[in-house]
Amino acid sequence: MAKIEGTFEKSSSLKVAIVIARFNDLITSKLLSGCLDCLSRHGIDISDSSKQMDIAWVPGSFELPLISKQLAQTGKYEVVI
Repeated sequence: MAKIEGTFEKSSSLKVAIVIARFNDLITSKLLSGCLDCLSRHGIDISDSSKQMDIAWVPGSFELPLISKQLAQTGKYEVVI
């Protein structure tokens, strides 16, 4: 069995956007919490005053790809989650 692992280089300049749906907040808030925890462990500043990360809340799943595409097209972010 092959085991493939990647490495993650910590970057203080990486700009991240997270798009999350308000619908079914019971689940999506836990997904957001897990995402923020992972980013924090990899050196991304997740504080409220962070200039490294933006969170976009959308009404539901229909809007997720639309807003993700708009954020990606701005060229402001290296990562859209």
